[in-house]
This record gives sequence, C-alpha cells and structure tokens, in this order.
Amino acid sequence: MQGFMLVSVINSVLGSLARAVGFCWAIGIATCTAASAQVWLEFVPSDNPKSLPVLIDSNTPSFWQNDLLHTFSSTSHPSLNVFDKDFNLLSSMEIRVDSDRHFPMWIESVWQGENGKLYAWYHHEVIGVCPGTSFTTPEIGAMVSTDGGRSFHDLGIILRSSAPVNCHAQNGYFAGGYGDFSVIVDQEKEWVYFLFGSYGGEVSGQGVSIARMPYVYLEQPVGAVWKYFDGYWLEPGLSGRTTPVFPAHVSWAEENTDAFWGPSIHWNTYLQTYVVLLSRSCCEIDWPQEGVYLTMNADLSDPKGWTEPFKIVDGGDWYPWFQGTGEGETSAAAGQRTHLFLRQTSEWDVVFRTTSDIPQPEDPVEGGEVVSTVPSNWIIIPGSEKFTRPGSLFTGSQK
Repeated sequence: MQGFMLVSVINSVLGSLARAVGFCWAIGIATCTAASAQVWLEFVPSDNPKSLPVLIDSNTPSFWQNDLLHTFSSTSHPSLNVFDKDFNLLSSMEIRVDSDRHFPMWIESVWQGENGKLYAWYHHEVIGVCPGTSFTTPEIGAMVSTDGGRSFHDLGIILRSSAPVNCHAQNGYFAGGYGDFSVIVDQEKEWVYFLFGSYGGEVSGQGVSIARMPYVYLEQPVGAVWKYFDGYWLEPGLSGRTTPVFPAHVSWAEENTDAFWGPSIHWNTYLQTYVVLLSRSCCEIDWPQEGVYLTMNADLSDPKGWTEPFKIVDGGDWYPWFQGTGEGETSAAAGQRTHLFLRQTSEWDVVFRTTSDIPQPEDPVEGGEVVSTVPSNWIIIPGSEKFTRPGSLFTGSQK
C-alpha cells in the first residue's frame, strides 16, 4: 500500500506513548497491570485484499439491502454500487435526482430510516465563484430516497459558510465553503451530527467543525441545523460562525496549509464510542497527504471530548474509511474488526483492543502482582482510557 509505513509508525510510537501513559516496556514489548485502561489498535494483513473497481473522490457511505452491500461513490455525479459479501461488484448505476440545481454533487453519508427511506447528505461545489480560476466553494445538502438509493428528492442546502469568497486562496481547490464531511445519528436518535471541513474566513474558524440537527427534522432539514460555536449550538447552519473541533494550524488560504480534513465517522459497537478517521494536509498546495489520523469521543454533544488526533498511517491516500466486517455492519457502524480503506483500496484490517483483550499469564505467581504482556504490535491510542468501560463512559455538556 502506497505510503503505508506501518512498521515505522509502530516502532516510533510505542516507545514514546508507552512512556507517556506509564507503561513498562523493553525491546518492543509493552507490559501493563490490570489497572491500566487503554484502547489499542492491531493491524492485521487482510485475508482478502480489496481494490474496489469504482472511482472514489469523497467519503464512501455504505448500507445493506437484500443481504447485499451498497455503497455510493462520487466523482461529481454519484453512483450506487452493489457488492456481494466478498466485495465482488455486481452492478453500478448513476443515481437520479429530481433537480440538477446542486450538481456537481458528491454523496458522503447516508442513514437508513425505520420507515424504509434512505436519507443522504451531499457535498455540492458552487462553480464560477472566481472567474478565470477553477476555484469553487462547497456547501452541504440533504436528500431522501424511497427506492433504495436509486433516485432521490433533493431537500436543499443545510450547511453553508457565510465567510466571503477568497479568490486568492492558495490551497489549489477551494475559495472557502464547507464540505468533505460525514454524518451520524446518535445512539438515542435525538440528534443528527455533522463533522465537516471549514475552508474560509478567519483562520480561527477553519478546520474540522461540527453541527447538529434534531432527528425529527430529517425530512425538513433546511433551517434546522445548528453549528457549534464558543461552547453553544446556537449558530444557524446557513450563516453564522463555527468553533472547529480540530482547528487548522495554518490557514487554507496559505500555500503551506496545515490542517485536518475529510472526517469519516462510525459508531464502534465494541468500544461503545465514536471513532473518526482524518486526513491531514501539510504543508504545500494541492492537498498533499501527510497521514491518516484517528480520534475518538463517546459523547458527540461534547465537542471538547475528542482525543488528540493520532497518526495511524504515514502518508497514504485521501478519503480513509472503516468498513465493518460483521454481518450488517457499514461505514457508519462497525465492531471490533474493521477493514481499513484508503480510498478504494484495503490491504489491512484494524482490530480494536481493550484491556480485557490483553493475554493473561498462564501461571501467575500466587500472592504476587499480576502483570500482563501487551503484544508488541498493538498501537496505544493516547487519551483512550475513558472509553474502555461501556456503561460508564464520559458524558459531556448538554449545552
């Protein structure tokens, strides 16, 4: 896999992270006591490496229908792709939308409702904003389908930046706007959350931001989305300000941009928490891929509750995503073992590990301290100790 420097990542982080979280280790072997609580990642070569025969230029949402895996892939016009359980492509077709006013369009997230409808959210790029250039300003809209994603009714734009267009931006693609996002419904079905890239305005508002909408407004979303800003969810989706969850270190207007983008979120049933993959662009024009990062949060209502993004892939490719390996699992809901995709390619699985997975000594010394050995190829996720006790998870502010 191009840019997948797994060995170097493991070697470089095990030492520093083990010391940072108080682990004992030597020569690549980490040890911990039963009191330690962390999440680890184990990278396992795929039994069935996959290279999907579709063009992917955005996040890849998936869902199941009639025991077949369906995904959307987009390159300005979305396609619906149908696979069997072994990822053999059975069919592919361009979707139909009842209006062309929001093309070009990329479908980046979906949600299957109990009513049989499929809700989808799209990235739309407004063209012609800077005459003589290829710059666009993306915005985010919503659609609904009653035929399994083959055709959609466009519900309209729900997230738009109010920052002025910057035709002098140096990132190579955008003159501002919101896009490159993913969407998830919380476990209580109270809120629909949006994690999205914010590319314009003051640098303090750039990065990966968050907004939410009451679940009951799935079919009337315009005007129902509220952005998070300065501790509150009070800024309207079609104007207003944002406080990024992951702020840009260097503005997207600069040619040496340094920022996270393209969040892909799923609910992990094994960890009982939300897991996000991020790309990082640094530090030249045209969005060079510095690496793929992982972060977690058990409570989406607490934007300050995310763990520090941690690099799991050095370099790699745009649009990383997890696809669950279990029956009925998707890119938005997965369990302990997942396929790690970089765009359309998956050569590795990621297995999430917790303290309960650590191999126990066969013959502990009676009356002595029980010391367990953490396999040397497990990567510690810093800050993850608060996500390892389902039922006692961190709960943040409900502002």
